[in-house]
Amino acid sequence: MNACEQSVTSAAEHSPAAAPASVSAEPRPQTLAPDRGFDHWLLSRLHAALGSPPLELAVRNSARVGAAAAVAKVTFATRATLLSVLSDPAMRFGDAYSDGRVTVDGDLVEMLESVYRAGQTSGPPSLLRRCITALHRPHRNTPAGSRDNIHRHYDIGNEFYALWLGRTMAYTCAYYPTPAASLDVAQVAKMDHVCRKLRLQAGESVVEAGCGWGTLALHMARHYGVRVRAFNISHQQIAWAREQAARAGVGSRVEYVEDDYRNITGHYDAFVSVGMLEHVGLPNYPTLGHVAQRCLGGRGRGLIHSIGRNWPARLQPWIEKRIFPGAYPPALGEMMRIFEPWDLSVLDVENLRLHYAQTLRHWLALFEGARERVRDMFDEKFVRMWRLYLAGSTAGFTTGTLQLFQIVFAPGTSNDIPWTRADLYSR
Repeated sequence: MNACEQSVTSAAEHSPAAAPASVSAEPRPQTLAPDRGFDHWLLSRLHAALGSPPLELAVRNSARVGAAAAVAKVTFATRATLLSVLSDPAMRFGDAYSDGRVTVDGDLVEMLESVYRAGQTSGPPSLLRRCITALHRPHRNTPAGSRDNIHRHYDIGNEFYALWLGRTMAYTCAYYPTPAASLDVAQVAKMDHVCRKLRLQAGESVVEAGCGWGTLALHMARHYGVRVRAFNISHQQIAWAREQAARAGVGSRVEYVEDDYRNITGHYDAFVSVGMLEHVGLPNYPTLGHVAQRCLGGRGRGLIHSIGRNWPARLQPWIEKRIFPGAYPPALGEMMRIFEPWDLSVLDVENLRLHYAQTLRHWLALFEGARERVRDMFDEKFVRMWRLYLAGSTAGFTTGTLQLFQIVFAPGTSNDIPWTRADLYSR
């Protein structure tokens, strides 16, 4: 018998109902059965461990705890599911939700926002929690490891991503001129925003480290008249990009190279990397900086666009293991490891956190609209897994857990730098 069951039994043995029949006893208060009492205790422990968010937690057909004004109800299918999640919430909640052993009644994003906000005020993690976190070792980003990590995320099918990324197939934060702008308008505005920051001029050469489905390279060539070499190690993305460049008739000005950023050679007027730094890995930041410094050769401009944090911390372990192997969102101080060893001067830093939250809302809405097709491609577990990833990422940006940094830089000896920021917002 566990301690909670013992306390319930002891209370029953000493209750007024156990008094002799001749004694007038007060009505006995309603108590939980021992099994339900244990479930209630476990739920209370989990609720406290999460920082007491405004949620109702329940075990199906048993106990429940939580706030009166709960934003959502989270139900665990069995006590075994609850015990599993309680032992390692950061990892096992995602697995249980994906398997359907945890259900959420209410808005999933709001539920996750409440957990993130409560966690921000709950104090430092316990020693046990830190030990559990240490067991989740991230995937390495060696040349071979990076190729495997990218393959597991980006090469699961262009058709899948086309269902919810929008017309541009841009899988990075958009830039919303107004909050009411559409996803496609905002993605094009993001590309123009990047090009203006790089002050691109017709006839210049640009190298892109990590090009996704090639949309930015194509946009730079078509609308700014530059020549682009774009590197990527995802075979499916490169194949898609080459096909789009051929259809647009700019194949002579855009070269898509299926290779690692570490193997970039040549000299260019501009260096750009949008959404790749998350996959580089902290130990490799000086290498990326060396590549940028070598490519610019003492002149030109560079831009790096990356998910980040306000302080150093690893990516949420479930997302790193199940969705984005090898990913790491750096703090600004960590990003300086790219620039400082190579005398690269930071010229401008912009945080587009709320723009990424809006981008993710649009992606999630498109994903939900296509969930039947996604289920046909994969299965129900995959649908729930990616729904949780998109919702959790949205909540990460709305609550400030995640940031989105754009950093403009140039070689330290170069005087060919903007005098003001006016060119960033010119049309």
